[in-house]
Amino acid sequence: MRLEDRYVTLLINCLTRTGFGEPQPEAKLGDDLDAETKAKIDEHLRAHDLVVVRDVHADPSVREEGRDWPPPGEAETMIGLVRARHLAECVEQVVADDVPGDLLEAGVWRGGSCILMRGVLEAFGDTDRCVWVADSFEGLPKPDAQRYPADEGDDLWTFEELAISLEQVQANFARYGLLDDRVRFLKGWFEDTLPTAPVERLSLLRVDGDLYSSTTQALESLYPKLSPGGWCIVDDYGAVPACRAAVDDFRYERGVDEPIEQIDWTGVAWRRR
Repeated sequence: MRLEDRYVTLLINCLTRTGFGEPQPEAKLGDDLDAETKAKIDEHLRAHDLVVVRDVHADPSVREEGRDWPPPGEAETMIGLVRARHLAECVEQVVADDVPGDLLEAGVWRGGSCILMRGVLEAFGDTDRCVWVADSFEGLPKPDAQRYPADEGDDLWTFEELAISLEQVQANFARYGLLDDRVRFLKGWFEDTLPTAPVERLSLLRVDGDLYSSTTQALESLYPKLSPGGWCIVDDYGAVPACRAAVDDFRYERGVDEPIEQIDWTGVAWRRR
């Protein structure tokens, strides 16, 4: 295995907290929450085929498939090993093929996917591209059912566990030695920041917005900047029907006919012609 591949594999294992040997105590998401809030989180995750209580060492497939929300202080990403490996391969591919443009994730949580993208650039000697980190850093927006009926009733905006501060994400980058001037942050709601984002061209766009609104806003603002040969990756296509509807509607309306590749149970991607 090449040294570059060894580094990327180690980075993925660290970001997902897998492969560390000794079992860790079983943890619950939000142990400091009241019973009503815990029950709400439990109900939501199970509705999306996710888990609340997990022991990744007892059942490695949970973390490999990205089916849990890692508790506070553990793991910088919830995408799991399969999506993480695919993301790393896509970044390596656009570097090898010299596809022009930066990399951007819209919806970053603790920043793990963006840290991985920056790490892969570092491993393969790319000194030109930037990684854009776009998020409200306040959680998800409250659904606007009048404009986006598919989001009606979604309660993700009430989940404080999804509101990770800009400072915490920056600290996570720094933990891996990857916080520098090639990591650029776009703070705010997508509808406010993405249409005017100072991003000229993209070689990779990763959308992790959950909602119909957030997914649509990211695609409408950023997909036109994606270079031919660049990758568009959508995280919630399989898990969240509203996200899937947003992607399908966008592709139909814009005449996007590149085949969709299934990454795992929820993630999809396609390479722009």
